[in-house]
Amino acid sequence: MHKVAEVEIQNDILLANRKLARKNQRRLDRANVFAVDFLGAIGSGKTTLIEKLIENMDRKVAVIAGDVISKFDAGRFEKYDVPVVGLNTGKECHLDAHLVEHGLEDLPLDDVDLLFIENVGNLICPVDFDLGSHMRVVVVSSTEGDDTVEKHPLIF
Repeated sequence: MHKVAEVEIQNDILLANRKLARKNQRRLDRANVFAVDFLGAIGSGKTTLIEKLIENMDRKVAVIAGDVISKFDAGRFEKYDVPVVGLNTGKECHLDAHLVEHGLEDLPLDDVDLLFIENVGNLICPVDFDLGSHMRVVVVSSTEGDDTVEKHPLIF
């Protein structure tokens, strides 16, 4: 009986997250903003990849950077003179649609056409949590080993 209740609660949480994700995506669509969610382990190169994209793209970019505690990654993006929102998840190992909803509130979406969302460094937790982005990019470092896809198939 207890296990059934846990499953129902988890399903309720995921359903609520999906509803909020759809709301986020509608908001982005109304503003003509294309959003990309970057996922990957800690140190895989998510931040560096986003930095290189900002440097080499002629687009109006904004960034939402998720971290467990610090705003270190958000600080790295500030030097590019783009709107940046740092989101702290506390003890959570992923961003969720509710956090991203608050991040969107702090961005000038009418002045943006491309949003990069840097998720917390993790290959497991973010899998089930749609944020409302239009695309997901999984960043994998070669130092993680040649079995990463086999170990973490759900993220791919």
